[in-house]
Amino acid sequence: MNAAAAVRADRVTGLAAELIRCDTRNPPGGERPVIEPLSAVLRELGADVEIFEPETGRPSVLARVGSGGSPTLLVNGHVDVVPVSDADWSVPPFGGLVRDGLLYGRGACDMKGGIAAAIEGLRACRDAGVVPPADLVFHFVADEETGGRAGTEALVAAGLVRADAAVVPEPSELQVGVAERGSLMVEISVRGRAAHGSDPAAGHSAVADAARIVSALHLADFGDDAHPFLGTPTCNVGTIAGGTAANIVAAECRLRVDRRVLPGHTREQALASLTRLIDAAGDFDYETHVVAFAEGSELDAGHPFVAEVRRAARDAPVRGLKLGTDARFLRNRLGMPAVVYGPGSMTVAHTADEHVPIRELVTAARTFARLYATFRGVTAS
Repeated sequence: MNAAAAVRADRVTGLAAELIRCDTRNPPGGERPVIEPLSAVLRELGADVEIFEPETGRPSVLARVGSGGSPTLLVNGHVDVVPVSDADWSVPPFGGLVRDGLLYGRGACDMKGGIAAAIEGLRACRDAGVVPPADLVFHFVADEETGGRAGTEALVAAGLVRADAAVVPEPSELQVGVAERGSLMVEISVRGRAAHGSDPAAGHSAVADAARIVSALHLADFGDDAHPFLGTPTCNVGTIAGGTAANIVAAECRLRVDRRVLPGHTREQALASLTRLIDAAGDFDYETHVVAFAEGSELDAGHPFVAEVRRAARDAPVRGLKLGTDARFLRNRLGMPAVVYGPGSMTVAHTADEHVPIRELVTAARTFARLYATFRGVTAS
């Protein structure tokens, strides 16, 4: 029996459902419930397991199958999930319910389903009697949803990430992701001058100025050439808050902006592109505060590892992702060839009634089984 043929739908679905039932919402950041179930299944499959906890209460599972003397393939997946509003769900968000061929629950798609598929690939190799020619390393990490500081970024900083190549099983609709946008989150504080609402011309409205800034930034064209996989950058003005009362000219207003950037753009370049558009729109009294920045990243689509993953995935197409993943730390800081490949779609990630098709869990697990059975290291193109 080949490894892919040993994949079992009931098993990968059962594991994904078990992981979903572990409430690991971030914020506030509670990954601990999933650590023991993951550790147990990995140990049962012969892995050496350790727990990495750079911050109290923020553990990650690190596991290795192999002697340490072979080429190494890394699977990096995050175990935290975004919060839920129970009232918006038609099923229990942490129930792991199966209905009409879909597995429901927070994290089903993003990305406990992908983690389960990666583990099922290893179990299928064992059942088929296939010994992977390379060492397999699994990093199931905390804190991806709020930036990775206590997860993959901390692992990289500690020198604990060493591999020849990596797969991040985020939902990619079973396509091979080679590029992703970065994100600059900025708060813009606009100042005005208060006056009585009966005579608005006597003051200067920060809300009116903020409205002009919103018009300048939202859906703005920043003049970038289109990326072959990522298109052009975007800007979303997501929140606005200001003023004191309807009968007072607003003295202040605050905007929160999400500016997506292409690979290679720095924090400084992204911020400068925002302020240029603001300054061109008018003479405003404002300040910017960078809330967060995550760089974009990409791997050459012609890299041999991309071709190897595509073969394992039965010629899956190559794509880009408009959002970001922990692959950026591997590509940008370590120069590691890393792709994103997993079941499910980002269009349902972070939504109510999040789900993943069981047939995609099975397909992804078969891809991982084939990749584990054939990976012998890569040579950069």
